[in-house]
Amino acid sequence: MDSHTDDDSMRVGEVEPMPGYTGLVTRASTVMFSALRDCRACGLELSRRTLLDNAYITWTEIGLFFMCAVMWTQIRRGLTECLFKPFAQWCCLQPKDTTKMPESAWKLVFYTMSWSYSTYLLFFTNYTFFHDPPSVFYDWKSGMKVPTDIAIAYLIQGSFYGHSIYATVYMDDWRKDSTVMVVHHVVTLALITFSYAFRFHNIGLLVLFLHDINDIQLEFTKLNVYFKTRGGDYYLIHDILSNMGSVSFSITWFWFRLYWFPLKVLYATCVSSLQSVPNIPFYFFFNSLLLTLLCMNIYWFLFIVAFVAKVLTGQMKDVKDLREYEGEEGAQRAAAVLKAQQRPQSEDAGHLNNSAEGKHVQNGITKEKHL
Repeated sequence: MDSHTDDDSMRVGEVEPMPGYTGLVTRASTVMFSALRDCRACGLELSRRTLLDNAYITWTEIGLFFMCAVMWTQIRRGLTECLFKPFAQWCCLQPKDTTKMPESAWKLVFYTMSWSYSTYLLFFTNYTFFHDPPSVFYDWKSGMKVPTDIAIAYLIQGSFYGHSIYATVYMDDWRKDSTVMVVHHVVTLALITFSYAFRFHNIGLLVLFLHDINDIQLEFTKLNVYFKTRGGDYYLIHDILSNMGSVSFSITWFWFRLYWFPLKVLYATCVSSLQSVPNIPFYFFFNSLLLTLLCMNIYWFLFIVAFVAKVLTGQMKDVKDLREYEGEEGAQRAAAVLKAQQRPQSEDAGHLNNSAEGKHVQNGITKEKHL
């Protein structure tokens, strides 16, 4: 690696322009096929030796990971029981929304915090990884010291995804894509763990920044969907905010995860990495994980496209989560909610019939309009 020190120093002041999709596919495929042909000794034995020679992680760090994963679980349970659930009940949310609101509130709080910290590191410190992605591999050395501020980001994110694997299975509502979500959390945790151990923490910080913003917008939108109908009344402001949130979510999903992620991150890991570190460890392993993450981003983008298509064709009147289960289970829940809401209405039917003005009809239920 010393023979490339002069070349690296010459590139420090230069920023390589971001390629287009065609340039990414062409150069990445060329470089990866060339690397595969040159890897004559590739196999389990080489992988074992590379793992032993380049992976650096201590038992203390592993212990901190498990402690923080348990901590996130307990914090979520505490906030759910002491704050989120009582608040949802105080706001008189519909029963089905009362059970789902704490999950979205918790995720909104965490992702806002984590994305704000990643944004601070990338734009308010001396790190140039966002504007110059190839710089993530400049001066890379096996076993190099991880800066404390990035190590904190890794501990926060890694332990949270450890908690999220447990939460998706045992705490969250099961959805159509919950299995894919578990796979996503496992892949993300593997990326975080191995990128930290192999000192690819710079590119990891960029990956976290590009993904967390969409989770903020998703949970914000879902919360406004839950709050637009509460106490038998309809609140227009939450309907407007949920629509605005869904539009911004769709746009930033494509821009951050399907544009910047492949053109900044994948180009750096597939092409620039070998230019800076010709014998970089686990080159194919890490790129395969990142490509898997890209495939899952495309999979979820199909839900977004389906949502937009239904709105444009008039098949959907209200913003809702297309991942929720429908059919018999959904019908039973809807019937229970409808019955609970119709009970007080039947007691005051005369009043409702005489004061229809200023009301909003949604799903066959008349509700008061509020701004």
